[in-house]
Amino acid sequence: MDRNENEIDYVVKQAEAGFQFLQQTDVIERAELMYAIAAEIEELGEILIETAHLETALPLGRLQGEKARTVNQWRRYADAVRTGLYSEARIDRDPNGQFDLRKYNKGLGPVVVFGASNFPFAFSTAGGDTASAIGAGCSVIVKAHPAHLKTSQLMADAIDRAVSKQGVPTGVFNHVLSDSFAVGQQLVSHKQVKAVAFTGSFRGGKALFDLGQSRPEPIPVFAEMGSVNPVFILQDYLANHLEAFAKQYIGSLLLGVGQFCTNPGVLVGLAGEPFDRLKLALKSELKSAATGKMLHSCILDSYNRLKGEMVQSEGISVLGEGEGNTPHDFARAVLVETEASQVLNNPNLLEEVFGPFGLIVSCNDQNEMNLVMQQLDGQITLTFAATAQDIHECPALFAMAQDKCGRLLFQGMPTGVEVQYAMQHGGPYPATTDARFTSVGPDAVKRFVRPFSFQNWPNEFLPKELQDGNPLQIDRLVNQQWTKA
Repeated sequence: MDRNENEIDYVVKQAEAGFQFLQQTDVIERAELMYAIAAEIEELGEILIETAHLETALPLGRLQGEKARTVNQWRRYADAVRTGLYSEARIDRDPNGQFDLRKYNKGLGPVVVFGASNFPFAFSTAGGDTASAIGAGCSVIVKAHPAHLKTSQLMADAIDRAVSKQGVPTGVFNHVLSDSFAVGQQLVSHKQVKAVAFTGSFRGGKALFDLGQSRPEPIPVFAEMGSVNPVFILQDYLANHLEAFAKQYIGSLLLGVGQFCTNPGVLVGLAGEPFDRLKLALKSELKSAATGKMLHSCILDSYNRLKGEMVQSEGISVLGEGEGNTPHDFARAVLVETEASQVLNNPNLLEEVFGPFGLIVSCNDQNEMNLVMQQLDGQITLTFAATAQDIHECPALFAMAQDKCGRLLFQGMPTGVEVQYAMQHGGPYPATTDARFTSVGPDAVKRFVRPFSFQNWPNEFLPKELQDGNPLQIDRLVNQQWTKA
């Protein structure tokens, strides 16, 4: 349903009250709320899985795994928040009493989270953006994704139950059901909203980013906007792992019907007999691979349109397609190929086709491969299918790759994203709007805090994170020494 500006204003004011409440909590209290939310999500029964399956067409097994991941995210982030890691408490006291400086991180304010289509649990209403914002001490307004409104409501209800049981004001979490773009724009434009989190298309993310920057008070918009996640296969590795790599690559390309933001949509290698044999192996693997139904009809329509445009582009030829009878609402997987010279003359060929689509690029020599690397926009991931010998022989390629992505893989495939401290899920523009931050792993909390310093304040007025005696027993940097004292 659509909402008018008065209704949106009411929701945001509720969120502002929730934010002010969270400002009076400490890291242990916020962690307890997060543990309670995890427990409520864990308790959701088969109705959650069945509802999400009906709304998204995602397999039941995939949804069970994603639910477990979502619960784990809340608990992992809560563990990190509880330690005070993101408080980054610093205390500097002059021995002669000239100054007493104490600094920590506090929440930015109400955060608008846009639910993602491809992860109805882990990147949506109760996903990592919501968890990390609450962990940072920010209230949240979730705009549910219109493709799975019933699933979103079930998750919102679980969060509301946890909020109620913990005696927390309802404004800490707010849920907006609407398929209107105008509602999203109203939320981002509201003067009391202080940050935005988005996972989706480049067009949608860029529009929100521009809106956030054009406000009288600009705000950060943390948008993850897609990536082709190139794989560069090098000669020594190719000579020894051709068949295994073909299976691995096609499996990753088609995982989730290609609807992962880490889908390896571009494969780059040196032209020659080994690469030709690899292409034949890839074609064979694709022919026998199962097809699947995409998340919703709009994504399928977009996939078919972009696929058609790519297939008709100059210098592009179809290497292979998934075979068999494909229902009208299923996506047909396609591999196309081209020469590096075509990519260098037409950078649009390296743009994302969201779905089971792969582009294979043949380079005449190492210099041409380096030029393809230079041509790439920012990526979430980049993978070297390589041996140590290959990397030694291609130092320039290895060096350039580090400027092109947020996560650089040595062998393997990028579609597995671990919820760990050391995970970086983000990359240079246009993969994301701010490459300094991640949207996966506990470090996602860093997006929603700002440093704040107290000078010469009486101990009783300081937040617990900065008080004498360290009542929370967190690690603090006191006069340049890390200590719990």
